[in-house]
Amino acid sequence: MDKKSKKVFKENIISFLPTGEYYYKKALDELQKEKYEKAHKYLKRAIDLSPDDPVILMQYAILQMELDKFDVAHELLRHAYTVNPSDPEIVFFLAEVNAHIGNFMDANRFAKKYLEMNINGEYTEDAMEIVDFTEQEDVLSLQVDAPSSEALFLQEKSRRLMEQGKFPEAVELLEDIITQYPDFWAAFNNLALAYFYIGEEEQAKALLHEVLRENRGNIHALCNLAVIYYYEKNTEELEEITEFLSKINPYFIEHRYKLGATFALIGKYEQAFKWLRSLQRKGFEGDPGFYFWLSHSAYFSGHEEVAKSAWNTLLKLDPEKAGFEPWLPHIKDLDESQMENQKEFILEKLQNQHVSERILGFYLLGKSAHRQEIISHPKWIVVEELTTMEKLFLANSLGHSFNEKSVAEKAFLRAIAATDLLYEKHKPLEQSATFLFQMWFVLVERALKKAYGFKNPRALAAATEYMFESSRKKNVTKKQYAEEYGITTSTLTKYVNELMQFLPLFDA
Repeated sequence: MDKKSKKVFKENIISFLPTGEYYYKKALDELQKEKYEKAHKYLKRAIDLSPDDPVILMQYAILQMELDKFDVAHELLRHAYTVNPSDPEIVFFLAEVNAHIGNFMDANRFAKKYLEMNINGEYTEDAMEIVDFTEQEDVLSLQVDAPSSEALFLQEKSRRLMEQGKFPEAVELLEDIITQYPDFWAAFNNLALAYFYIGEEEQAKALLHEVLRENRGNIHALCNLAVIYYYEKNTEELEEITEFLSKINPYFIEHRYKLGATFALIGKYEQAFKWLRSLQRKGFEGDPGFYFWLSHSAYFSGHEEVAKSAWNTLLKLDPEKAGFEPWLPHIKDLDESQMENQKEFILEKLQNQHVSERILGFYLLGKSAHRQEIISHPKWIVVEELTTMEKLFLANSLGHSFNEKSVAEKAFLRAIAATDLLYEKHKPLEQSATFLFQMWFVLVERALKKAYGFKNPRALAAATEYMFESSRKKNVTKKQYAEEYGITTSTLTKYVNELMQFLPLFDA
């Protein structure tokens, strides 16, 4: 920029419109400082603004590889290569990422291509190592009958769509994959799961049976069927397939992992622990899901130290899992006569047409030994469809923290405190006690909507119980409930009057 241009720049107000290049340069600055989180943020913004810039795509892919996110890096580099196939660096990193994800034929092809393009380049030595490695006899033998790299790429893309909850898009992509690759059983299995997630259970089962007809003993198909039978409460079919799975002694790591996770999900904890613990002892370093199921299977099969160690590892990988500890609550204390432990009762509340009933369901979810099973099901709780109030109660049941400086959140926490007082008195909940809670949650829903402060949780709990009991029994006194909750009779009267305004019969 010359002096004249600089002068004009200083003397005029110029609207700032950042570009992908701007954020890319900021990302490079952060990378030099080894501030990877900021670099990641800036590169993501650069991609959003310049989605077809091959240099930005490549740099973002390199960062993803450093974070061990090779599938994401692979997709980014493929896109960069379609934009600029003549860039040697893009070609080299395609060789590297393919080597990491096990696409050795493509890794070999791109490494050789790099050497042809730039024999004295910066990555020549690394490229030659990739060529040498991928041409070893034992590595080449792994490629026999393996799915093509294109099939694996599309399969990985469908898996990410499912993780994002985009099941219809995943179904469409997977249907295309099995049409092009009719022997790619992993795609069939994922398609079956996608069908299950969108409520097409019969299609899912039909597809899994087709896999088993053509590929007898397919462990993933057997495990997926077991999960479907478990959620359907099809005890007879589940027992039959579980007995069969118990006799399998798989060799491959992914099969042992799948078997262990499936046994854990359906409550066969000792068998789950056997497989998952065997992987850990062999040095397997899994994803968050591995440590989640290892912790659960360990805890419920009596290996508490292993469970807590696995959970600590999980929290380092995924801190948001705090609150899902298998020892909260104790499944060993499960009593199905208690309403909070009746799965069907909670599900009925969660799917009720009235908000007050649903938030009661979310509150009881936090007290239920079925919590993890309900949360894990793909269709029972769809977070994107919840109201803000429902999300608050769900977050509370999952142990998330709240901002007490927020007036609204402070009021919510006081409402929870009043609810906890009622629960502590009446737990375990019998059928009769649920009517009290239903009335209370009607009041809570309406009060929260009107920004009520819930300033005295103890008085509110006492007032609620007095209102409920006095409407059903004679000779109920305010003094009785005031003394029980440690407040004065006048305070109780005050809060009864405040709560009365939220009863439906007082609507204008």
